[in-house]
Amino acid sequence: MEFFRIKKDIPFMRHALVFNIISALTFVAAVFFLLHRGLNYSVEFSGGTVMELRYQQPANLERIRHTLESLGYEQPEATSFGTAHDVMLRLPVVQGISSKDASARVSVALCKDDACAVRKVEFVGPQVGEELGQNGLNALVMVVIGVMIYLAVRFEWKFAVAAIIANLHDVVIILGFFAFFKWEFSLTVLAGILAVLGYSVNESVVIFDRIRENFRKRRNASVQQVIDNAITSTISRTIITHGCTQMMVLSMLFLGGPTLHHFAMALTIGICFGIYSSVFVAAAVAMWLGVERKDLVKPVVAETA
Repeated sequence: MEFFRIKKDIPFMRHALVFNIISALTFVAAVFFLLHRGLNYSVEFSGGTVMELRYQQPANLERIRHTLESLGYEQPEATSFGTAHDVMLRLPVVQGISSKDASARVSVALCKDDACAVRKVEFVGPQVGEELGQNGLNALVMVVIGVMIYLAVRFEWKFAVAAIIANLHDVVIILGFFAFFKWEFSLTVLAGILAVLGYSVNESVVIFDRIRENFRKRRNASVQQVIDNAITSTISRTIITHGCTQMMVLSMLFLGGPTLHHFAMALTIGICFGIYSSVFVAAAVAMWLGVERKDLVKPVVAETA
C-alpha cells in the first residue's frame, strides 16, 4: 500500500555529513544534561511511599496535589486507577519523616474534607529502587545485544553496528529530554524507551532490506545511489506506519492523563528521532563503514564441467 510514489531519488546521503554533525551535537547536549542535571527518578527508583485511597465521590486530583504540596511534597504524583473514586499516590521520601508518619499525615490531610479510606500503603526502600534500576539497565543491555546479533546474522556486521549507533543515539536523546525538563523517569518511561528501541530497529531493518534488494537489482549503481533509492522507495511506507502509530501515541499524550503522559512523551520523542536516525544515522554510518555489494550479495560461482 502506497499513498504516493516518488519517481526521482532524493539525495539523502549527499547531506548525511551535515545531519550527522547535528546529531552529534544533539547527542553531546543530551549527555551533558544527563551528567549535569541527572534524571528525576520516580518513587520506584528513588524510594518513597505508595498509597491507594478510595473516595466516596469522584476524586478531585488537582485539590489532592495541592494538599500534598502544602505538606512539603514537590511535584507529588496523584493518579486515578480503575475508577474515578480510586486514587494512587506516589510520594517521595521527605527528610526526617518516616514512611509510617508520612502516610498518617497524608491520610489525615486528604480525608479531612472528603470522605475517603486508605486501602493500601507500601514503602519502596532504596534497595528496591536500586534493584529496579539495575534490572532496567540489564534489560536495555540485553535488547542491544539481541538486536546486534539479529542484524549481524540477517544482514552484515556493518549494518548491525550502524543500527546500534542509531538506536543508542535515540535512547540518549530521550533521556536528555527527561533530564533537561526534569520530567519524572518511571518504570513506564523505561518501558517506552525499550519499545522505541524495537520500533527504531524495525525501520532500520526495512531500509537495510531494501538496500540489499537494490544491490541485487541495480548492479551499475553506486553505494550512495543504492541507499538513496532504498530510502526514497520506503518513504510512503514510513509515513503510513509512523503516522498511524504517532496518532495513537498523541491520543495517549493528550487524553491519557498523568498516568500515561510521560510514557507517551517518551514514545513521541522516540518515534520522531527513530525515523531521523534510521535515515540519516544508520544508513550513513553503514555507508561510511564501507558496506559494498559483495557484503550482501554472494558472487555466482561458475560450475566446472
